[in-house]
Amino acid sequence: MPRIAGVDIPADKHISISLTYIKGIGRTLAVELLNKIGIGHSVKARDLTEEELSRIASTLEDEYVIEGRLRREVQQNITRLKEINSYRGMRHKRGLPVRGQRTKTNSRTRKGPRKVVATKKSVKQM
Repeated sequence: MPRIAGVDIPADKHISISLTYIKGIGRTLAVELLNKIGIGHSVKARDLTEEELSRIASTLEDEYVIEGRLRREVQQNITRLKEINSYRGMRHKRGLPVRGQRTKTNSRTRKGPRKVVATKKSVKQM
């Protein structure tokens, strides 16, 4: 398995698909990168030479924000929103959906499993 930017990319897939295993690289960006470097899209990752792999890695490091730097940047943006007490920051703090989704019936992914609220026993049962 070739290793680019600290990620093992699958060797049996085309290089344009294999590059998408790196965080921050999608299909469009992978094709754009390969066009810039001059490598075909249909080449399998295992067929690349060391020189081609190093060209891909150096271009990624120089021109794009990927992997660790991208994760750190996103986390810093969320922290900044929390510190300035913006609406989006407060939603992040409370663990609720941030982008305007409804919360009355859905949003179980963000809120977690349902919490049952106990009710008081009525006088009739006593």
